[in-house]
Amino acid sequence: MNNHLLQNYRSAPITIVRGEGCYLFDDSGTRYLDMIGGIAVCALGHAHPGIAEAISKQAHTLVQSSNLFGHEPARSLANELAKQSEFDRVFFCNSGAEANEAAIKLARKFAYRNGERKRRTILSCIGSFHGRTLGALAATPNEKYQEGFDPLPGGFRYTPFNDVEALKGAIDETVAAFIVEPVQGESGIIPATREFLQTARELCSQHGALLIFDEIQCGMGRSGPLFAFQHFGVRPDVITIAKALANGLPIGAMLLTERVASGLQPGDHGTTFGGSPVPCAAGLAHLRIRDEIGLQKNVERMSTVLFSGLRDIANEFPDIFGEPRGLGLLAGLPVKDPHDAAALVTHAREKARVLFNKAGNNTMRFAPPLIVTEQQLMDALKALRAAAESLAVAV
Repeated sequence: MNNHLLQNYRSAPITIVRGEGCYLFDDSGTRYLDMIGGIAVCALGHAHPGIAEAISKQAHTLVQSSNLFGHEPARSLANELAKQSEFDRVFFCNSGAEANEAAIKLARKFAYRNGERKRRTILSCIGSFHGRTLGALAATPNEKYQEGFDPLPGGFRYTPFNDVEALKGAIDETVAAFIVEPVQGESGIIPATREFLQTARELCSQHGALLIFDEIQCGMGRSGPLFAFQHFGVRPDVITIAKALANGLPIGAMLLTERVASGLQPGDHGTTFGGSPVPCAAGLAHLRIRDEIGLQKNVERMSTVLFSGLRDIANEFPDIFGEPRGLGLLAGLPVKDPHDAAALVTHAREKARVLFNKAGNNTMRFAPPLIVTEQQLMDALKALRAAAESLAVAV
């Protein structure tokens, strides 16, 4: 079969045709245990009947009306997100990168509208990942992502992640916002320290900068609570979410306080498809089902199982693995040189039919559906152990 897709992804040599819960099936009928979850997207697993029903019902009612008019799914989802986060306003878009673009524009416009024309700098962390649009990319200080796309937008500065003293010198009266991931995802699943985030809150308040939490990957229940800031007990001015919000449909959101919301007024920012009825209906169903099945408790229980198993494997193969790190059901297991995490991913897929993912320079990433069971995690850990044994034998 001819493949006219742009070859900008290093896709595995399998074609997925359907999903069910924590499993994916390829075009030959082979079943795979999915420990990636669409890269932290499918919180309720694949083809959840409640999500499918909500999508179907909404698609038979209203698919799009444009942002010239309001509609009930967007209003209801915004109200529910505001209720559960205790933020005041919600802006919908189509992805995490778009949510971060909106937050960056909001921060600068907020300063502008308040007469602070010199407050334009967006501060982010070394090792962060905020998206692939030019603005979000400029906030992502990683040569791997930025190379060849210059000149990038100006007005961005960077500070070391989890370095409190450096942060104290980085936030000043020229900073419009400090954007930070409570758990850095693409650099290898590295959680922020509570002290770092608390200091960020104090410094932003002191200097008049906005504090933005990028919860694209670590939010929507992946850390346990619905929002990652709730785990750390540090309240930002803005949070950005996407990925798991509609359990697989494209949607992103920026949640913000009433004070900050005055930064964006009619005509300042928008998107044609943001907050369309179908993904909003899926997002509402996700939040409802999450509460009905007590998903937070499952994340907390399964997190204990996952990290216990990863620590056991790291101790069993100290020449291959470092200490696991992460939060909730977002875990990273560092792989030591000269071993390659990609070899472990390939072995598990081909020999055990378990899907893992490589993140950062050389880290195994675990982001399974949040409905994952203990037996499924044990099966995944067994596959990882077998893959590690194959590397140990090869050496």
